[in-house]
Amino acid sequence: MTEQSISIERMEEAVNLFGLFDENIRIIEQELGVTVVNRESNLKISGDGEAVMLAVKAIQGLLSLSARGEAISQQNVRYIIELVRTGNEGKIAQLAGDVVCVTAKGKPIKAKTIGQRRYVEAIKNNTVTLGVGPAGTGKTYLAVAAAVAAFREKQINRIILTRPAVEAGERLGFLPGDLQSKVDPYLRPLYDALFDMLGAETYQKYLERGNIEVAPLAYMRGRTLDDSFIILDEAQNTSREQMKMFLTRLGFGSKIVITGDITQIDLPADKVSGLREAMRVLKGVEDIAICQLTGADVVRHVIVQRIIKAYEEDEKRRNLKKESRK
Repeated sequence: MTEQSISIERMEEAVNLFGLFDENIRIIEQELGVTVVNRESNLKISGDGEAVMLAVKAIQGLLSLSARGEAISQQNVRYIIELVRTGNEGKIAQLAGDVVCVTAKGKPIKAKTIGQRRYVEAIKNNTVTLGVGPAGTGKTYLAVAAAVAAFREKQINRIILTRPAVEAGERLGFLPGDLQSKVDPYLRPLYDALFDMLGAETYQKYLERGNIEVAPLAYMRGRTLDDSFIILDEAQNTSREQMKMFLTRLGFGSKIVITGDITQIDLPADKVSGLREAMRVLKGVEDIAICQLTGADVVRHVIVQRIIKAYEEDEKRRNLKKESRK
C-alpha cells in the first residue's frame, strides 16, 4: 500500500476538481483502483504503487487545467486518465486551448481533446480540411463553430452547409411533404448546430438575407462559391463523382471543411465512398489537411466510446477470421 499527498492552495480549485457530488474523484477511484481522501487542504491518495502514481499525475493534470480557468467535466477526467495511462501526460497542457466560438447563450466552444485541437488548427490554417472520425468527436459541431467565428469576424460573407441526402432504410419519395420538407431531416444536425451558435432569430435573419444556406449536395452542382465557408457533412456517403464536383466548387476567399465517418457508409456495396477516395487522392496536397479523430476524441456520453471500441474490436476479429481463411 502506497500513499501520496497533493496540496490544493485554493478552495475553488478543489470544488472544480471534485465536481458535483464528488463525481470526478469517484471516476479516478474507479478507473485507477485508488482511494482519494480530502483532508483540509491536502488530498491523500492511497492504493497500489503504480496506480497511485497514475492518480497523482491525473489529479495534477486536472489541477493545471483548473488553474487556467477550465471547467473540469467527467469527459476531461476520463480523457486525462487515458493520457496518463499511455504515458502522454506531457500533452495535458495542450488541452487549454483558445475559444473557437461563443454560442448564442454565451457558452464558449473549445476543443476538448488533443485530436480536436489539431482539427481546429487545421481548419484555421488550411483552405480545405477533411475531418474523419467516429460519431461524437465534434467534427460537424467544431466546423460550424469555426464557420460562425469566421463569419462574425467578416472573413467570409456566407456559410454554406450541405450533406448528401442518402437514404438509410427509407425512401425520400415515401416521406410526406414537398422537396424541402423531404430533405430537412437529413440536414437537421446542421440546423441544430447553427441554432446553438446563433440563436433561432439570428439564424432566420441571416437565412433570409442569403448569408446562410443549408441545402442538399445536389444543389451545389454548377456553382462557384466565393467568400464562403462551406461544410460538407456525412461525406462518407458521397460518390467519387459527387466529391470531385463539390471540391471544384471552391472559389476565391473560401474555405471547405469535409466531415465524415468511413465506418458508417450507407452507399451500395459496389460504390466507392467519395470521402475514402479523397483521403487517398488528396494526401500530401498543399493547403489540404486530413485530420483523423479517434474514439479517444469522443465527447459524448462515455458509453459512446465503449460502443465505438466494441465495434472496432469486432471489426478486427472479423478481419482476422477472413485472413485465416485465405
